Amino acid sequence: MFHKYIKIVIALAITTWAGFQFADGHIMNGISLLFLAGIFVFFYFKNEFILLAFLQLRKQNLEGTKKWLDYIKNPSGALIKKQEGYYNFLQGIIVSQSNLTLAEKYFKKALTLGLSMGHDEAMAKLQLAGIAMSKNRKNEATKLISEAKKLDKHGMLKQQIKDMKNQMKKAPGMNHHQMRGRTRR
Repeated sequence: MFHKYIKIVIALAITTWAGFQFADGHIMNGISLLFLAGIFVFFYFKNEFILLAFLQLRKQNLEGTKKWLDYIKNPSGALIKKQEGYYNFLQGIIVSQSNLTLAEKYFKKALTLGLSMGHDEAMAKLQLAGIAMSKNRKNEATKLISEAKKLDKHGMLKQQIKDMKNQMKKAPGMNHHQMRGRTRR
């Protein structure tokens, strides 16, 4: 994996070479080189390992997703801000199976760094709502669910939001008797 700035330097060098090809009358060579430079520019904005990790996630292969993310050694140095957001988003999905506290940290960092798509933000907030609900923070969960609903403009998470609301209705809030019962055990 190339560092984010090396990708731009390579793209500029190839574009310069394409300019010389145009000047020499080799138009097709110049056009081909511009396409090659475009690939490096594309991978500056869309990291290749994150794209491959999303492909594995789409296949529901969390091990494959983790494998591709592990190739990114220094996310803050190698990725632009939104890519780092998606890196944390994917890490949150992976660790949400085993460590809710760490998953919460990853999802919050992903939202802080920013995600390009509204439904990705909605998914992160819905995941955070589930974590808040499991930690018995009902007010926070309610707020996150309503934010997720606002972000889900195309209704892609409509069923998950509905299910989460139903779970919240069934889950009783902790009262003083339950709190005392927990501390005695």
